[in-house]
Amino acid sequence: MLVQDVMQRPVQTIAPDATLAAAYRLMQERAIRHLPVVDEGRLVGIVTDRDLRLATSALHPHPFPPDARVASVMQRRVVTAAPLDPVEEAARLMRMRRIGCLPVLDGDELVGIVTVTDLLEALLRLSGADRPSGRIEVRLAHTPGRLAALASAVAAHHVNILSVLSYPESSEWLRVVLRVDTNRTHPLADALRQEGFEVIWPPHKPWSPSSITPTT
Repeated sequence: MLVQDVMQRPVQTIAPDATLAAAYRLMQERAIRHLPVVDEGRLVGIVTDRDLRLATSALHPHPFPPDARVASVMQRRVVTAAPLDPVEEAARLMRMRRIGCLPVLDGDELVGIVTVTDLLEALLRLSGADRPSGRIEVRLAHTPGRLAALASAVAAHHVNILSVLSYPESSEWLRVVLRVDTNRTHPLADALRQEGFEVIWPPHKPWSPSSITPTT
């Protein structure tokens, strides 16, 4: 999944000579927290609701009046993304820089904006959690073929895998989270345990024999 698949467009922008009061009203009307600042079609900064609150707070050493200009409080060194950047790279960049959004530039043209909320929605889509499904978590030996064996075991029970997420628990073990198209995960988990897999979730509990029925 790429940034262009999750970014918001068209982008609401503001001019550098707009007042802080105007920027605040625009954020309230559009229910947004970030405004790229554009001057003659060129991105020159970004202003956030936090910037406005801090600039006009009575706790500020020299509070700005509401008729002060956006250019006086905007952040001029803007971190951006490109439409073809992977979403995980955008997430890594936002975490590293501790920022809440990335304006998206195609060359010099502002074509979108991606926020933390957009990336959370992307994670839901990537994990399959945005549709009716169940969750299976398994600890596997970090060796070739074990993930394929797990997928084959699940398929043998006539269950489709919607998504696979994995991360190394150590140099020897891998955690694998499967999103499957059944909400009857306890029977499937117990069947996998009987086949020698170490299932972490769902936890083991007694259940009455029944078929493992995929969701529709």
